[in-house]
Amino acid sequence: MSSDGIDYQRLVEDALRGVVRRLLADVAEQGLPGDHHFYIGFRTSHPGVAMPRSLRDLYPEEMSLILQHQFWGLEVNDDGFAVELSFSGRRQRLEIPFAALTMFADPAAEFALRFMPRVPGAPATAASGAAAEPAAAAASPAGGGTAAPRPPSPGAAGGADPASSPATGGRSGPGDVIRFDPSRRR
Repeated sequence: MSSDGIDYQRLVEDALRGVVRRLLADVAEQGLPGDHHFYIGFRTSHPGVAMPRSLRDLYPEEMSLILQHQFWGLEVNDDGFAVELSFSGRRQRLEIPFAALTMFADPAAEFALRFMPRVPGAPATAASGAAAEPAAAAASPAGGGTAAPRPPSPGAAGGADPASSPATGGRSGPGDVIRFDPSRRR
């Protein structure tokens, strides 16, 4: 808490990042249950992101990963997670701080979160030039690292159904829980 007031946005986003942290920790211990799989979007240029130069060159701003069938060595700590994925037939290790996340979705549960990435030490409203919508590039580790359709961005045609909110005029914002319906087409 600062002397200016309570930063509710930061508190909510931290709590929602904690949900992602706990889900990934459970998956690291027990594996993915049933049909669950995760889309995870993150800023590749965020401090603390460690990834091979070849992937950073392909995705200089944002990348989305799919954790479903082919991932190895998932490790989760308080600040982020690391995982090995297959890109063009080669296992590559990525380390991603939770502060770099822009999106998390589990299509099997029709659940999605959207975040503003936060630079360490910066207030929640000054998110290092983060875009309001996730970038168009996505990677599909299970599909050999080639570009794949990313989950629909919140509020865009093709699957997201943000809950109506009087404060946002029906549009979801960073840190919001949104309904993710990949079968819905507008």
